[in-house]
Amino acid sequence: MVPAKLRVGILFGGRSGEHEVSLMSASSVISALDREKYDPVLIGIDKHGRWRLLPPLPNQVNPVMLAEALARAPVVALAGDPQQPQLFALAAARGEVPAQKLDVVFPVLHGTYGEDGTVQGLLELAGIPYVGAGVLASALGMDKALMKLVFCAQGLPVTPFRVVLRSRWERVREAVLQELEEALGYPCFVKPANLGSSVGVTRCTSREQLGQAMDHAARYDRKLVVEKGVRCRELECSVLGNDEPVASVVGEIVPAREFYDYASKYLDPRTRLVIPAPVPDEVSRQVQDLAIRAYRAIDCAGMARVDFFWDRDTGQVLVNEINTIPGFTAVSMYPKLWEATGLSYSHLLDRLIELARDRHRDMNRRLTSYVPEAH
Repeated sequence: MVPAKLRVGILFGGRSGEHEVSLMSASSVISALDREKYDPVLIGIDKHGRWRLLPPLPNQVNPVMLAEALARAPVVALAGDPQQPQLFALAAARGEVPAQKLDVVFPVLHGTYGEDGTVQGLLELAGIPYVGAGVLASALGMDKALMKLVFCAQGLPVTPFRVVLRSRWERVREAVLQELEEALGYPCFVKPANLGSSVGVTRCTSREQLGQAMDHAARYDRKLVVEKGVRCRELECSVLGNDEPVASVVGEIVPAREFYDYASKYLDPRTRLVIPAPVPDEVSRQVQDLAIRAYRAIDCAGMARVDFFWDRDTGQVLVNEINTIPGFTAVSMYPKLWEATGLSYSHLLDRLIELARDRHRDMNRRLTSYVPEAH
């Protein structure tokens, strides 16, 4: 008997500043998914946060096709009911959209309401296996301020940084600027604590730029992270696994611009991904070791990409951040690093789905009712 195909919900889009990046990642995942093994269920989240069930699309898709189909698709919902792990059509779409059972969900979401533990919590309530980190690891990986505090507690080297609440910035701007200048100096980088793809990130070399950067980042989050700038090379390492994670070869980002901003990542063809990174073996080993330590520090699962700075002045390797849902576009570093390590894109997807189901089975071993021990 031929085994039934797994119904894999590909969840993409989202109410996030990284909505368009998610469409790029999702189109690559959908196009590479093995149709002999999986039956994809395409679930798009529009910019208003509504879940929409897309009709069957060709095996090869692109972001424009996904965006157009998402705009027309009927609205559905996922009930937090582990007895019925499926999508339900809302009243307006009943009759035209049957309930869709899901065996596993692959969240190809970036940023808020997708990478931050919120969707993961819903999937936990619904009892559906899902690819990637759990609720806590997702939240920690998303919040750069708390992430860095955890890294520091685990003895991982990070750049000097400060955290500023938007409410305090708006209340005592001059005092905050003075504190940041004294603690970090210039150049420095300002980031929203809870966002990715370098959205809202600015490099600052003066007080005027710093003030403008704080205002800009505050549009995206209530918590801002300001980091000391270092002269560095940017290295990245992919991690794969649950309780026994493994690290890929190390790659290097050579940005087309002053730093690896949004345009360098997705728009400027002059940005280069160098794999493997032309660094000494001891640096590669150190990056791989730190990548696994960072992964375990936040109790990550499934996958993550860990980003590093290799300080040109001191030679120190610094952990920048961990991304629990790294980019999956055709030019993204996470799958490219695994390809260079010997794991193809399609087999990487197989492994991630397998890890999701393994983790779900392990989590289901927990008792959810008190059972007195016999004496």
